Amino acid sequence: MAGIKYFTTPIYYVNSYPHLGHAYTTLVVDSLARYYRLKGYEVFFLTGTDEHGDKIVKAAQKVGKSPQEFVDEIATIFRKTWDSLLVTYDNFIRTTEERHKKVVQYILQKLYEKGEFYLDEYEGNYCFGCERFLTSKELDEEGKCKDHKTPPVYLKEKNYFFNLEKYRPWLKELLEKEDLIYPSFYKEEVLNLLEEPLPPLCISRPKARLSWGIELPFDRDYVTYVWFDALINYLSGIGFPENPSWEKLWTNSYHFIAKDILKPHAIYWPIMLRALGLPPYKKLFVHGYWLMHKMKMSKSLGNIVDPLYLSQKYGRDILRYYLLREMAFGYDAEFSLENFILRYNADLANDYGNLIFRTLNLVEKHFKGVVQPYGELRPEDLELRAVVEGALKKYEKYFEALQFHTALEELFQAIRYANVYIDRTAPWKEIKEGRLERAGTILRNLLSAIKAFAIALSPVLPDSSETLLRNLGLNLKDLSFEDTTNWGLPKEGSIVYKGSPLFPRIEKEEISEMKIQEPIKEESKEEKEVYPIEEFRKWDLRIGKVVFAEKVQGADKLLRLEVLCPEKRQIVSGIAQYYKPEELIGKEVVIVVNLKPAKIRGILSEGMLLAAHDDKGLTLIVPEKEVTAGAKVS
Repeated sequence: MAGIKYFTTPIYYVNSYPHLGHAYTTLVVDSLARYYRLKGYEVFFLTGTDEHGDKIVKAAQKVGKSPQEFVDEIATIFRKTWDSLLVTYDNFIRTTEERHKKVVQYILQKLYEKGEFYLDEYEGNYCFGCERFLTSKELDEEGKCKDHKTPPVYLKEKNYFFNLEKYRPWLKELLEKEDLIYPSFYKEEVLNLLEEPLPPLCISRPKARLSWGIELPFDRDYVTYVWFDALINYLSGIGFPENPSWEKLWTNSYHFIAKDILKPHAIYWPIMLRALGLPPYKKLFVHGYWLMHKMKMSKSLGNIVDPLYLSQKYGRDILRYYLLREMAFGYDAEFSLENFILRYNADLANDYGNLIFRTLNLVEKHFKGVVQPYGELRPEDLELRAVVEGALKKYEKYFEALQFHTALEELFQAIRYANVYIDRTAPWKEIKEGRLERAGTILRNLLSAIKAFAIALSPVLPDSSETLLRNLGLNLKDLSFEDTTNWGLPKEGSIVYKGSPLFPRIEKEEISEMKIQEPIKEESKEEKEVYPIEEFRKWDLRIGKVVFAEKVQGADKLLRLEVLCPEKRQIVSGIAQYYKPEELIGKEVVIVVNLKPAKIRGILSEGMLLAAHDDKGLTLIVPEKEVTAGAKVS
């Protein structure tokens, strides 16, 4: 055995369906798992689903299901998607499983007994999208969450906290000494965060507010914060602490994540492990976003790509190849169907598929599919071998460094060279002129090169590689990466088959009819916006009169207003780009008065102004004529 590799994807949050970003992480890990198995490693590949928290409850309520019914359905979809894409995971962990809950509670109890948690009352801005309290630096100029673009809710409650600051010096020193995060610019990003004190991590939620979670074993009135729960899957998924093999796997653990969850994995998780007395993971690999039209894929923007539909429509190998070939790991990449088809036609149909079909067709047509013996090897034959073997070494180097796009390009340069070789040596001419031994040597050399490509590409193109090797009289299960340079395969006298073209070209007239996902049924605006009258009655809308207005220091968009309604209220509003403070004095406005107070830039805001937006800007909604301050809007 060459060694041990424990690979993990993040466990995917099941408030929505799998998308291209999920597929990319999973297929990267699957390709690496296949690659290292091919090289003789013991590989354990873990994936799964994250199923607790506020967002799950809300998503379930929206479709009229219980949280458990909802997560069961979505987790099944994730699993079926990965199975359909031939993902070779060894374990699929769900955070609602008893085996996971048991480990979470074991760790919580152990850390509690070590004095790592303390109960305290906390007040501040809570983002339900992030499912945590936000610091002032995590709010934009309008006081909204920078990630979710929504105003946080001001909460005051008792919770259990974990003192991260205690471990900051240790983590900072570790990251400065160890090459723990790849690419390195993400390590620098984390080190920048560690330049300032870390706020305590709230590791619980009161059951009175959220019951959908794992109970704290030492206080049944609370459930575990979803991130604290989720990160532990990397241990529960390998049977910690009871499975005897967990330790050998953990000491060879490699996490793969997208950059949006860098902070929990690079700060919370290592500190949790340190407090528990365990070593950190071996490496954290961080990739960028898939974009469409230079924007991150988002359900709200309607630019989500369904990987299952794409693979069923155009082929799962094509999807796998495109994702690994187009993204430079760590950086963002742009997805477009046009580029998807161009890459497929250029690399797989024209270069690789053409080489395979031409070679096998000549062997089948002129030698009845029988692999010929080698005759005298000429310089051009040896040159092909040298090019292929040189490309394979580079492919290994770059693939193991997660530079998949470069690894694939290096190999495809050798594939293109093999096409040049077949043109230069022209075996059809040798056959025509009766030099069958020379033609057989050329084709035998090409068959061995194609075999090398099929084995090397099998982690990325598992379907087509298996078919191709079978057509060459070989079985991938009996081969290893070392066989790429075995020029004696396929064996002399064995039978090869041309079969159907593996990568038929997509013609221009077909491209115009293509799409990247099934059309989403559009609801009418009336369907989207119709609510029971009781919903409207929940909002208390009042007429307020502005008696004071000033700019908020250090915030270009914010004004602080004092409004009579009829009592005086303080409101912070992002309208400074449209109104000067002096223009607002005496103006009557419509405000929502029964919102929970929120702190924006440290200033308490006790309501929200109503305004209209269009392409001309923002306009406050005002009554047609003077109305008594505090009058109800209905």
